[in-house]
Amino acid sequence: MAGSAAAAFTGISAGTARAAVPASPGVTYTNTIAEQRADPHIFKHTDGFYYFTATVPAYDRIVLRRATTIQGLTSAAETTIWTRPATGTMGGYIWAPEIHFIDGKWYIYFAAGDANNVWHIRPYVMECADANPITGTWTVKGRIALPLDTFSLDATTFAVNGTRYLAWAQNDPAVGTGTNLYIAQMSSPWTITGTPVMISRPTAAWETAGGATVNEGPAVIQKNGKVFMTFSAAATSAVYCMGMLTASASANLLSASSWAKNPNPVFASFAATSQYGPGHNQFTVSEDGKSDILVYHDRSYKDISGSPLNDPNRRTRVQKIYWNADGTPNFGIPVADGATPVRLSSYNYPDKFIRHWEYRAKLEANVAPLADSQFRVVTGLTGSGTVSLESANFPGYFLRHKNNEVWVEKNDGTALFAGDASYMARAGLADSAGVSYESFNLPGRYIRHYNYLLYVQAVTTTTAQADATFYTQ
Repeated sequence: MAGSAAAAFTGISAGTARAAVPASPGVTYTNTIAEQRADPHIFKHTDGFYYFTATVPAYDRIVLRRATTIQGLTSAAETTIWTRPATGTMGGYIWAPEIHFIDGKWYIYFAAGDANNVWHIRPYVMECADANPITGTWTVKGRIALPLDTFSLDATTFAVNGTRYLAWAQNDPAVGTGTNLYIAQMSSPWTITGTPVMISRPTAAWETAGGATVNEGPAVIQKNGKVFMTFSAAATSAVYCMGMLTASASANLLSASSWAKNPNPVFASFAATSQYGPGHNQFTVSEDGKSDILVYHDRSYKDISGSPLNDPNRRTRVQKIYWNADGTPNFGIPVADGATPVRLSSYNYPDKFIRHWEYRAKLEANVAPLADSQFRVVTGLTGSGTVSLESANFPGYFLRHKNNEVWVEKNDGTALFAGDASYMARAGLADSAGVSYESFNLPGRYIRHYNYLLYVQAVTTTTAQADATFYTQ
């Protein structure tokens, strides 16, 4: 039972059961971070800078930007730190650079074809010993030698319990067409040791959509004693999506049986937000270090003329990752362009979030799908000085009150709707670190929960103030 109902049954103010400020408070960004930049990688370094690299549409060079904030990467100057040679090895397609800092030096992993055979794609590594990788000197360490000399790309590196690994995508003719995912231990930042192990091959319909048998772009995030490896699958069109493998951090990661694949994609196109073909992701952290951030590319349209490889409009985007009660990541949906959404947790029921269910706004734990509990805080429909809360998965639908109940409804353009869907964001009535939303057209009334449903009501008691206080996450 929620709020006043709890107090009525127990005689104790629900406000006394206050929540701690969330360990991962709300963080928002404005997408897109970088136009025409695919296969993005953002690395937060100890020098206070974020370093950003990505594939450029000409497939001919490696670029770097840096800024003290993720958003700052949008306007940061971009420097070309390496250009492919006109002839010979590495003179073909240049794909998917990643920047890492290992044992005091910078490394960029990238895939390259040859000038006389642009599809002779193999993984390579560059090294920089200078503090600033943008102004420093880069040296090509060479190709990563793999036992199987076939089409191979998207190398990434990570360490688990002090052991460094390389993961990549590669074709094995003995397995079939397309690319599978492999892992091997490393003896140096540019050398693997031992026999590579295939840990995933594309077999499901979503992994082979669009006529491409593809697992590629591995990326690793670790949390809760688990190693999560996301990857991209299918053709690089609107069917492109993200899958995920999971292993225990204490398991033998060089054993294929240690890895379990999610049966369905964990991140995919979402027509309502006009986001198509999300994938080739990596991970970074928010400026305060308290939130995990998904970095990925997609397109803003579904239909592509000609080969997707010739379409330059994959762009770099970011959004916050949430974590399920079972310790697994929840990526939700690729959110709409513009401000990224937040979730609003209850002050006095910290495991419960505002969500919509059949368009009624309510409070609930373990919300599925996640996007039902995500809202964009935008300029109020009544104008400056107010805010409106727009549904993440139903763009154009807002939290509005009618008959003192709160619903998620489509903006009909009327002055009445604008007033009903606009609020004054106030310091939390029960905790100034939180937020309370006062109705614009019913001053003195706030969004509050009662019996787990949301209403706009006067808040004259300690319990009501607690019911009307939320934290952004």
